[in-house]
Amino acid sequence: MSVTVLIILVTAGISVWAWNNPTIMDRWIMNPYRVASRGEYYRLLTSGFLHADWGHLIFNMLSLYFFGGFIEQVFGLLFEGSGALYLIGFYLVGILVSDIPSFLKHRNDPGYNSLGASGGVSAVIFAAILFRPLTPIYLYFIPIGIPGFIFGALYLAYSYYEAQRGRGNVNHDAHFYGALFGIVFMIVVYPLVLPQFIEQIAGWRPF
Repeated sequence: MSVTVLIILVTAGISVWAWNNPTIMDRWIMNPYRVASRGEYYRLLTSGFLHADWGHLIFNMLSLYFFGGFIEQVFGLLFEGSGALYLIGFYLVGILVSDIPSFLKHRNDPGYNSLGASGGVSAVIFAAILFRPLTPIYLYFIPIGIPGFIFGALYLAYSYYEAQRGRGNVNHDAHFYGALFGIVFMIVVYPLVLPQFIEQIAGWRPF
């Protein structure tokens, strides 16, 4: 079994468990106020294994499935013999890092909660885009694919804009900072990915 599939199964299992056990949901959800006032820093990580509903869970896990397999192969080549451990660590740190801005922004708000694997999933997606920037990405049922590097730029701009607005229930900060973490991590561990990325997009033509 691949590490990506294992992460998906564990996340799905914990999410369903929490839906049927309100105590677990309350104890593990990301509540910045409780983190700050009670020192419950574990919530920065456990919240990444919780989801609001089936739609939220399926969307995140499908995204992880489509991109995680490729990054799993990349890590297997970069860290021979330790690729699985690096992928798990990369994913978990992506969740952790992406929750820090939300923690700092809402640590005095007892009513704010956040959950979902979006930070870790965004890290995986953007790591994949660095290696394959021209691979088309399809949104929902739109039949026209958007090249990865264009999708990535639009995604970052939209996430940043919505995070600044601060409206709605979606944690756009987690999307934005999870994506940035994925980009920075890959450039640090494999610097050649940046010139390769630039070379690929420089040769791209829309028609």
